[in-house]
Amino acid sequence: MAEVPYPHTRMAMTRTAHPISASEQGYLMAIRQSRDEETLSGAELARRMGVSPQATSEMLRRLASEGLVIVSETRHVELTEEGSRVADDIYRRHALAEWLLTTMLGIGWAESDAEAARLQACISPRVEAALDELLGHPETCPHGNPIEEATARRRPRGEPLSDVDSGTRVTIYRITEAAEEDTGLLSYLEARGLRPGSQVTVLARSGSTDSLTLEGPFGRATLGLRPASLIRVLPGEPDPALFHRVPTQTG
Repeated sequence: MAEVPYPHTRMAMTRTAHPISASEQGYLMAIRQSRDEETLSGAELARRMGVSPQATSEMLRRLASEGLVIVSETRHVELTEEGSRVADDIYRRHALAEWLLTTMLGIGWAESDAEAARLQACISPRVEAALDELLGHPETCPHGNPIEEATARRRPRGEPLSDVDSGTRVTIYRITEAAEEDTGLLSYLEARGLRPGSQVTVLARSGSTDSLTLEGPFGRATLGLRPASLIRVLPGEPDPALFHRVPTQTG
């Protein structure tokens, strides 16, 4: 996720009422999105943020001094308990902005992620509460990723699409946060109707061509096994309550 360009905006707060700058928010979000990975180094974080290793080291020292991150002796970066809470708060605003942009304004997945990164630092608690009410209190982002860690713990994990056998019918469950970093993949999935709640049938999986072919809502689609591994699915027809739908606005 790119660093959000509003360093003057200071909306997020720690429990000690210390303001978190938009630049810091960008780093916390990037670290949060890497929680499913075994390790995240400062160098890898710098690459994802599109900044120099020196700038990242300086930011990590600042975040560590604020009790938001821990950098181990092996340079592994992770969020503290307080850092996770703050990052979840930021991600909630990001997800609400994405729901607004995609369902109300019709902006595509790839573009909405970048726009939401700009908006997340500017949403006040009052506007956040109003958006949450308007959008029907979503527990996930539009791609199906849980907003809060507590929500993630009680929801199914899902199976990688790349592991599904040929001839099996499954339901797209979530487009993981790692997949969200690939704007080309997001655009392709959206164009083929491969969104959470969509049912697909795996037609063929080939290790020799490193690809998977499936029948989806808009016909056949082909994915590399690596991108397919970033998509989680559930067997058959799972509980519809797992897939958030924004309430229809009347009047």
